[in-house]
Amino acid sequence: MNVDLARLQFAFTTINHFLYVPISIGLGFLTAILQTAWFRTKREDYLRLTRFFGTLLVINIAIGVVSGIVEEFQFGMNWSAFSRLVGNVFGAPLAMEGLAAFFLESTFLGVWLFGWDRLSPRLHLLSIWLVAFGGMLSALFIMAANSWMQHPVGYTIDAATGMPHLNDIWALLTNPVFVWGYAKAVLASLVTGATIMLAVSAWQLRRGKTPEVFARSARISLIVLVPAMFLTMVVGDALGVIEGKYQPMKIAAAEAQWETCQPCSFSLFQIGGGKQDQNPIKIIAVPHMLSVLATNEWNGKVVGLNELQQQYTQQYGPGDYVPNVFIQYWSMRVMAYAGGLVLLLGLWGLWLSHKKKLARSSRFLWLATWASVLPFAMNTAGWLLTESGRQPWVVQGIMLTRDGISQSVSTAETAITLAGFVLLYGILGTIFLFLMLRYAREQLPPPRAEADMDGPLPAIQY
Repeated sequence: MNVDLARLQFAFTTINHFLYVPISIGLGFLTAILQTAWFRTKREDYLRLTRFFGTLLVINIAIGVVSGIVEEFQFGMNWSAFSRLVGNVFGAPLAMEGLAAFFLESTFLGVWLFGWDRLSPRLHLLSIWLVAFGGMLSALFIMAANSWMQHPVGYTIDAATGMPHLNDIWALLTNPVFVWGYAKAVLASLVTGATIMLAVSAWQLRRGKTPEVFARSARISLIVLVPAMFLTMVVGDALGVIEGKYQPMKIAAAEAQWETCQPCSFSLFQIGGGKQDQNPIKIIAVPHMLSVLATNEWNGKVVGLNELQQQYTQQYGPGDYVPNVFIQYWSMRVMAYAGGLVLLLGLWGLWLSHKKKLARSSRFLWLATWASVLPFAMNTAGWLLTESGRQPWVVQGIMLTRDGISQSVSTAETAITLAGFVLLYGILGTIFLFLMLRYAREQLPPPRAEADMDGPLPAIQY
């Protein structure tokens, strides 16, 4: 019971924190693009958009930092055995994340916030690019640590303690699970940031507020969105092949493939499924598609869950090594289908922009506004696919999840803190939505000449 509660608490806090991380990375990059456009063209519209979307970026980073602190607290509280096991491996990348990436991002965010009209335009532009780079660098070290849990590399086992020790950080940073997983995380963040910018721009265009300006931000968001979403799919396919090699159980569970097949089809939907139902009704099975996704071969072989269970039992001893098949199957499809809808929406938007009809297409603008929820569904489903698919391992092949929890924390204590975190994240989420919706609906900051006549701008708009 305590293991399930600890897992639920970790999933809840991590998913909540991961709602903010992709926005920070994606919106930071897009804000830097807007300011670069202003620096190069000197068009006042780009400066106004930079200040407008920069406000949303600052709100998101502030809430995201708080949510991350809470996540770290529960991590140390509930997973002490796991922390002791991986401390000699995670210490280096997590220290670099804190000392290099986070301080880089936070320091230059302050420089950017308070550097308006104090720094030269070139240095001020550099500061926002360093904020964007710091966010991506922070994700790099976190993903390096997480990828080690999926596919441990670059370590030795201490003969006296039985603990792993990192002995090759280059192997950690070239781990194929990390290389492809990090690329996908960054691209998905760009998709998230671009979709948010598109949604805000579409809402403003629907209200007829400075349409000539928000049409520019909508077009920029679409120019980033379409290639980023396409590349996310390409990289996701490559990552699937890597995971098929190192975590075949995860890939088999994503298709609810109980028996070994060659070639293997991919079902678009199914009725039933799960550990108690090995014969679900699969609807619209696409021939050879699972073989291609899992092996990059037309007639590739995919080992089934039953055969893998037998292999793992022989290798690791008795136990249930099959993850939650229902979560795996539907997480895969939610992620893929949400991504497909985002790509189609982006292509439609680019076509409308090319025809100079974007600002007048009420149907597209309405859909673009509500499409802002799709990247969050995609990101959450991707996280579930990655983390749930590793179960019952907390570190693949080294430590089972049940062995990683804190033995000194009772079930009641875990339940109480879980309830507290639900309340806390509910408050944070409410504050986030209130501030984001309020400032996303604001008028654009006035041109600098008008702002100088009217007095200083509100602090949140610098």
